Amino acid sequence: MERQKVITRRAALAALVGAASLVTSVAHAQSTPSAQSIERSLSAPTKGLAPAKRVSPRIFKQRPELRRIAPSINIQSINFAFGSDRIPQDQYWKVERIAVAMNRILQRNPREVFLIEGHTDAVGSNTSNLALSERRARSLARQLTRFGVSPRAMETIGYGEEDLLVQTQREDWRNRRVALRRITDFITR
Repeated sequence: MERQKVITRRAALAALVGAASLVTSVAHAQSTPSAQSIERSLSAPTKGLAPAKRVSPRIFKQRPELRRIAPSINIQSINFAFGSDRIPQDQYWKVERIAVAMNRILQRNPREVFLIEGHTDAVGSNTSNLALSERRARSLARQLTRFGVSPRAMETIGYGEEDLLVQTQREDWRNRRVALRRITDFITR
């Protein structure tokens, strides 16, 4: 009986340690990158397209092969609630970090253009997820203007469940995210 209690205590302790490390890894995965990190990612050198081959922002949004090579960063730490496009006020500091990075880049080149992409998980219909992801992208753009980012420097689009980070048909917070891309070197304006 005493041996069984020891085994049960060890199992409980192992479960507790496992749960604590899971919470730590989720918290780490959701950590907000610094303004410097965001700036560094978005300022990464790119070949872009020769001026004669550049496309309109509308065409760029439809070309995944171009999106993949544009400097980008996924922002998973803005925690959109399931089915929501609202950024909670207690997360505005995260938006401010993004704005600081974007504004630094814009100070160096006021003609820079950023694409804000909204994404969802795969729960729900494609149509509703597409609409929700578009609202998420616009929601972030609205908040960024409150922190001084020029609306002319931003394009928005929603991709719904088209670009899942975690391939699952279930609810997964990691898929409810926004991504930022610096698209200046790919588009005509």
